[in-house]
Amino acid sequence: MPSNPRLDRMFNASGHCLNVAVDHGMVNEVSFLGGIENMRATVRLVAEAEPDVIQLTPGMARHLDGLRGRGRPALALRGDTSNVYGTSLPRHLFSQLVDGVVETALAADAVCVVVNLLLLPDQPELHHQCVRNVASLRRDCERVGMPLMVEPLVMAPNSRGGYLVDGDLARITSLVRQAAELGADVIKADPCADPADFHQVVEVATGVPVLVRGGGRAPDEEVLARTAELMRQGAAGIVYGRNIVHHPRPRAMIRALMSLVHDPGATPEAALADLHAAASR
Repeated sequence: MPSNPRLDRMFNASGHCLNVAVDHGMVNEVSFLGGIENMRATVRLVAEAEPDVIQLTPGMARHLDGLRGRGRPALALRGDTSNVYGTSLPRHLFSQLVDGVVETALAADAVCVVVNLLLLPDQPELHHQCVRNVASLRRDCERVGMPLMVEPLVMAPNSRGGYLVDGDLARITSLVRQAAELGADVIKADPCADPADFHQVVEVATGVPVLVRGGGRAPDEEVLARTAELMRQGAAGIVYGRNIVHHPRPRAMIRALMSLVHDPGATPEAALADLHAAASR
């Protein structure tokens, strides 16, 4: 991993990272707001569980203000917003950069700026816009030493029921490699259909640390088993949102996931047992 003091804060002594994404309100999709209506309370709850990073938007980063302590999570700042997340696609698709987001990230002491690299079926103009966004942010980030996290998203046809991960290994590896070639310092990638294949995604990133996004809510056993396998396959960590903030016990889920991300000897069975024990207290 390239030496950068902000990346050193992002990836703790284990070299791995749990990033809790709470930036869903940026996309103007009401179904994403469940569980995060009160962002001040949500940020405080997540911070109390001490994940490595919390991913917020420019307007919500202020809720980290006033939180103190060694366990306070670092900030990953969302740098764009898109309108591709509903059950039907609008007539005009966009991925819009936030003006001055690198300066905002510096002022907020963020560890990175996050930007999408979207690949939707039959939407080459949107992909082109995302490539331009990444290239523009890469230049601005380099000037001030701000790491850039690129989020390559390979999405299935909207006709399957809205925003869904495609899961195709060939398409994921191709887009991840494009992100690396464009200069990403960190990549937040889709999980492939078979987690045991994820080492191929890590390999094609050619040394850029790869975090895995969580996607929609899934049963605890599935989430923990998948996480353990992805870490075995060489992932540098995870970026989970709805599987944490929509969980009935978010703090316990964060701690279970932290064990799998940072402890090489942790097992999904032990993490699940700890999660159940927390539920009984």
